[in-house]
Amino acid sequence: MKRGRGERMTTMTLKIKRLTPDAVIPRYAHPDDSGLDLCSIEDRVLQPGDWARIRTGLAIALPEGTEAQIRPRSGLALRHGVSVLNTPGTIDADYRGEVGIILINLGKDPFVVKRGDRIAQLTVNKVFQAHLEVAADLPGTARNVGGFG
Repeated sequence: MKRGRGERMTTMTLKIKRLTPDAVIPRYAHPDDSGLDLCSIEDRVLQPGDWARIRTGLAIALPEGTEAQIRPRSGLALRHGVSVLNTPGTIDADYRGEVGIILINLGKDPFVVKRGDRIAQLTVNKVFQAHLEVAADLPGTARNVGGFG
């Protein structure tokens, strides 16, 4: 892996449990990838415009202070118009249920999901919770309110 001087990949331990024997343990396809590939444990056909929860057969135990995000795979989006409906999907650190992927077919043709297919990516991220302070006024900036839309 090429890194700048003094740069190192930050790592952590993510506990993962197979809920079914055919569940595929996620993996990084390349050494510098940020997302682990998630695979389906079921066969399903998504008609154009349809969406469904696709099972992975996996549960995870995220470390406190982290969250996981479920993100689409660019190849599925480009070649088939298939994406993750609630992208990015969020998994909170205290969730221990099965990781499910809500896929949507935005393409023109039916999309076949097969058992073992890579259907999404999972990233693990630090969480920052905001302390909210109600203010009568906000500090100005050069942009101020311009640029929305």
